Amino acid sequence: MSEVQIHPTAIVDAQAEIGAGTIIGPYCIVAAGVVLGHDSWLQHHVTLCGPMTAGARNKFHAYCSIGQQTQDLKYQGEPTYLEIGDENSFREFVTVNRSTTSAGKTRIGNCGNFLAYSHIGHDCAVGDAVVFSNNGTLAGHVQIGDHAIMGGLTAVHQFCRIGRYAITGGCSKIVQDIPPFMIADGNPAKVRGINLVGLERSGFLPESVKWIKEAFRLIYRSKYNTRQAIEAIRNELPSRVEINQIVEFIEQSERGIIR
Repeated sequence: MSEVQIHPTAIVDAQAEIGAGTIIGPYCIVAAGVVLGHDSWLQHHVTLCGPMTAGARNKFHAYCSIGQQTQDLKYQGEPTYLEIGDENSFREFVTVNRSTTSAGKTRIGNCGNFLAYSHIGHDCAVGDAVVFSNNGTLAGHVQIGDHAIMGGLTAVHQFCRIGRYAITGGCSKIVQDIPPFMIADGNPAKVRGINLVGLERSGFLPESVKWIKEAFRLIYRSKYNTRQAIEAIRNELPSRVEINQIVEFIEQSERGIIR
């Protein structure tokens, strides 16, 4: 593997661990407790604070600040943690905070694309292959499923969940959970339909899309309340992976789902 390249103006703490082939550009700061995987790239004026670990081939663009301490006022000053997977892109001015207590951890998966001014708060769990459009913002303890897309200027209330392959419209206010495969839009947001284009682009079979549409109809276009809709789904729809994921997601919801 190639050697680490560190610009003369960068400040890298001796206790940071830098993987082979990593490039650290001008005026970057890499603090103690930071562990970077191989072939990572820091453009310029990037700040990484520890304790945090990031896997291989992550890209950190200008002025992003990753691993700063939580903004939660309950923080008592102990070491807290951030864990990032591989091949993510953090664009300009993105901020990601560590957990509030040492018992927790902020987690980001693999292959995410976090556009300018996105924010991931303390103790969030973000899945793989997500997209945060500009100014997508998570409060603390938010969970984002794999392949979810956040529209620009979306704000998510603490402890909310966004299911896999769900998408939010721009400027949406999310105060409850969004089930998998759904589109939510508005302030406050409402579920408008299923993420049909996203599902087709991701190779979902027409049969699967058909049953997701039926689940949507029972939850959002029938006379049923949420509990009754779940019962109807169990009675009327086949036991497919996607249907089971919707049902399990709703049953595990603590804040309730967006209607």
